[in-house]
Order: sequence, then structure tokens, then C-alpha cells
Amino acid sequence: MVTSATTTANRTAGSASLKHRLAERGIDTKLLLLVPAIVFALLLFVYPFAYGIGLTFQPLAATQEQWGGGFFANYVAFFRDAFIFDSVWLTLRLALPAALFNVLVSIPIAFKLRNKFRGKRMLQTLLVLPITLGTVLTAQGLLIFAGRQGWLNRFLMENGIIDQPLQLVNNYIGVMLSLIISGFPFAYLLISSYLSGIDPSLEAAAKTLGANWKQRFRRVTLPLLAPGLATTFILTFVLAFSVFPSARLVGDASGDTRVLALMAYRAFSEQLDYSMASTIAIMMGVVELIVIAFVFLGRSFLYKGSTGGKG
Repeated sequence: MVTSATTTANRTAGSASLKHRLAERGIDTKLLLLVPAIVFALLLFVYPFAYGIGLTFQPLAATQEQWGGGFFANYVAFFRDAFIFDSVWLTLRLALPAALFNVLVSIPIAFKLRNKFRGKRMLQTLLVLPITLGTVLTAQGLLIFAGRQGWLNRFLMENGIIDQPLQLVNNYIGVMLSLIISGFPFAYLLISSYLSGIDPSLEAAAKTLGANWKQRFRRVTLPLLAPGLATTFILTFVLAFSVFPSARLVGDASGDTRVLALMAYRAFSEQLDYSMASTIAIMMGVVELIVIAFVFLGRSFLYKGSTGGKG
């Protein structure tokens, strides 16, 4: 009995000593709970990303013969083929204005909806309702409402306001409208979340000191809201930059809405050039990272503290 108790005590002491030594090295056994998440990330994110990068260095023989560059033939083709490279600017031409518009419009609406008034919940529901539609239904709705034979054009023509139908879809305008409709609810919800975390007493104190609403916004609210605005812009930009259904359904897929996602799709499904499709996808990520870096750099000049919001 004594020997058994001694052995158990020694094991307990040894286990405690091992935990103590691991803790001194910054290792906690509770970290083992992260193993499933790490495996999940490796299988669904890291491995596909690494495989895609490796695929970009396996260009087709035809690509190597046309553009040269050996293993880098896909990247050479991406930068030298004007039809592909121009799609970078066409995509930015859509994504940047759409993201900027959604953020700027969301700010005054979020400010207004901070206050309590009758019908607030109904208005908030209407603002976020497009989230439930998705890009395909949004595009279909635009075709029905704003198409050449849509409700809007028929109403305007029947009332003699216009002589010919307005071209609001199957072009740049159609895709921009789709991006605004689908992206605005995300921008509004995020900015509302950040704005709700800013202490109202700060604005009240500034008002007591004689600051008008413009001064309160510029010197108190905007600096505190800047991190949230930067994050919101980045998320809405990434959402718009990866546009695919809208560009295909309500845009001009071979013209001014020839976005990068469409080019990757064509390389993958039409040309069966998987390595070129991976190259375009990787370059999409690079362009997004460049824009994100510029946004964070600009935010650092405006405000260096942490966000006051809950988002």
C-alpha cells in the first residue's frame, strides 16, 4: 500500500514537473486543442495555395514557345499579353470606386441610424436585405428592372421622358450597380459596429467645449473610426475585386468588365490551361495585397491607436 501510494505520488510530481518545464518554455498542453484547426487550415488553405503556386511554374509548351521565359513563361505571358494584363486595370476600375462609394455612403447612414426613432428596425432590415439575394439574383433583378425592355425603360419611354432605352446593363454601369447593391450591406453593418463602440461622451465633451458637428467629426469621431473605415474598405474591396457572376451576367465580358476572375475562368474552363489560371489567381492576390498595404499605410498617417469599435 505504501509503495503504491509512493509510486502514484512520484508520477503526479513528475507530471507536474513536466508541465512546469513546458510552461517555462511557453508551451501549454492546452495548445493541443489548436491541432484540429491547424490541420484544417493546412488541408483547405495552405496546401491548395502552395499547390497553386507550384502549378504556375509548369507552363504549357505552347505558352513557353510563344512567350519564352522557361518556368516563368506564365508570368511573362501575364505581363506581356495586353488582353490579360489590361484586365488588372479594368478590375481595379470597378472594385476601387465601388468599395469607396459603399464606405462613404455608409458613414452618414450609420450616423443617422445611431439614434432611436420610429421605423428604425424596418429601415435597417431594408438596408441589409440585399445580403440575402446573392450576386446572381441581384444581377437577374437588374436585368428585369434596368434592362432595355425592363420596367424602368418602359416607364420612361411610355411617359415620353426618353426616346430610346437607356443602356444600364451589359456594361460597366450594370456591374457597378451590382457591386454597390451587394457590397453596401456589409459596409453599413461593419461601420455601424465600429461606430457603436465609440463612447458618445467624447463627442458630448467636444460639444461642451464649443466644437461644432464638423469639428467633432473631424477631430474626434473620424480618428477613432479610421481603423474601422480601413478594415471596411479592405473587405468591400476584396469582395468587389473578386467579382465574377455580375461581370458575366450584367457586364460586357469581352469589353470594359473583362475582370481578372473572368480571365482565370476562361483559362481554366475554355483553354484548359490550369497553370495560367493559377497564375492569374495568384496575381489577383498580389494586387489585392498591394492595395491593402496602401490602405493600412494611409490609415497609419491618420490614426495610430486602436479602434474604438466592436467590429
